[in-house]
Amino acid sequence: MMLQGIRVIEIEGLGPGPFAAMMLADLGAEVIVIHRPGPGNPVAGDVNLLDRGKKSITLDLKDPADLAIARALIATADALIEGFRPGVMERLGLGPDTCRAGNPRLVYGRMTGWGQSGPKAQMAGHDLNYIATSGALWYASAPDAPPLTPPTLVGDVGGGALYLVAGILAGLLAAARSGQGTVVDAAIVDGSAHMMALLMSMAPSGNLSDRRGQSLLDGPHWCRTYACACGGHVAVQCLEPKFYAAFLDLMGLSDDPAFADQMDAAQWPDQTARLAALFAAKPRDHWAALFEGSDACAAPVLSPTEAARDPHMAARGAWTDAQGLRQPATAPRFDGAAAVPGPVPARGAHGSELRADLARRGLI
Repeated sequence: MMLQGIRVIEIEGLGPGPFAAMMLADLGAEVIVIHRPGPGNPVAGDVNLLDRGKKSITLDLKDPADLAIARALIATADALIEGFRPGVMERLGLGPDTCRAGNPRLVYGRMTGWGQSGPKAQMAGHDLNYIATSGALWYASAPDAPPLTPPTLVGDVGGGALYLVAGILAGLLAAARSGQGTVVDAAIVDGSAHMMALLMSMAPSGNLSDRRGQSLLDGPHWCRTYACACGGHVAVQCLEPKFYAAFLDLMGLSDDPAFADQMDAAQWPDQTARLAALFAAKPRDHWAALFEGSDACAAPVLSPTEAARDPHMAARGAWTDAQGLRQPATAPRFDGAAAVPGPVPARGAHGSELRADLARRGLI
């Protein structure tokens, strides 16, 4: 396991922080989540998939005795993850200066939506608010529809959790060389804005516009999702001319002059309407079978349940039903193999074990 020997303490939170900690556990780190007393996450319930592969201890951080145990655990850690608003951990007596005073190698990961500073730092918010502010929501959805993006993926996970993981890993590498940890300020607004760099790279060539529906990947008939007769959908994105030609051939449009010019934005609305009518005439499975095995760059839009049964996804084992929970397998893979997801613990399941370990170390 890539991160074997690395210990991470996670202070229970919501969304991106637990996801980041889960990913580190998937990669082999020993992750200890400090759960608060009482019921679990109201969204996920008592059995939280994001706790897979972790150890759990229940502590009331407002209780001096439990706070002392939390500090002792942090003293043994390589990294810490917290996701409160700025200042909360300091008020609990667990701010970075306090924690790193006795553990200078500690990489202290802070996960927020707005960041540790700035006018909105103390404001509430959620995934959609952050990516709306960062610019990452702007091009989501067709130009004649309100911007809409899959919940949590662009903000909480992409711009938040994955940037926190990258920051923690970079901090761990630096600490291994210098002996000094760092504080990682991972803000969803920062990460989701940074994710725009690939799209923004098209601006100098004129392929990106501030007007929705006028950019190379935001408006063309060959870069759309189309509704089918059954109510399902097909996603089409045949950017390169040879793939566009393959798409037109399968659609029976190779000799249609209305589709000859792929890049004329003025023709995109009419071309889109023609394709929409064609796709609406037959069910999704018809189109899936037509495009299967081709380079037309078109694919059926699958639910997670359907994706688990897709031959390619099944061959790679990308989804699993471990512990009776539908869940994605670990990623990325190393030497071609994916690690097995760890079990989901009950809240507080490792409390006695962890207290005994701290006692053996003389920390409590």
